[in-house]
Amino acid sequence: MGSSEAPAADVAETARALGEAIARSGSLLLTGATTGVIHLVGKTARDAGALHIGISPGENRREHVETFQLPTDACDAIIYTGFGLKGRNVVLVRSSDVVIFIAGSIGSLNEFTIAYDEGKTIGCLVGTGGVADEIKRIAETFKKQTDSQIFYDDDATRLIETCLAGAATFRDLPINTRG
Repeated sequence: MGSSEAPAADVAETARALGEAIARSGSLLLTGATTGVIHLVGKTARDAGALHIGISPGENRREHVETFQLPTDACDAIIYTGFGLKGRNVVLVRSSDVVIFIAGSIGSLNEFTIAYDEGKTIGCLVGTGGVADEIKRIAETFKKQTDSQIFYDDDATRLIETCLAGAATFRDLPINTRG
């Protein structure tokens, strides 16, 4: 999850590192099939061997491209929800075991609140700006008891490893302790 804006050079380097770390981990990547930083992460992960599935706000390819002006070149497959941006965010977050944030703006904040409420394992790639750098303050300011685990790191590989280990531990819990 993160910025649909074109990244600055330092964030672009971090986005590529994140895509490569995702591919090395053997994880399936789900994104919002969008532009900017997320497009770069997705394209890098796909080029490095990860399966990249996009979750589109559009109801079909035409709406994805023409109405939402989103690309199709970084994904192996796209699921067209027809739910618009906010509805797409719910599908995207609920379909993910781990939710990683890099940079991000108001749409990413929406994804964070969904992930936090849903008790997801959350990773923040700090030093990239935006929501990724604000989540700690937001979570501490607006306390709410959920099953979410939030991890922070400025290194993409360490963050992926930490989040996957946290999610694996969570999945091993008996079903009745998950709420």
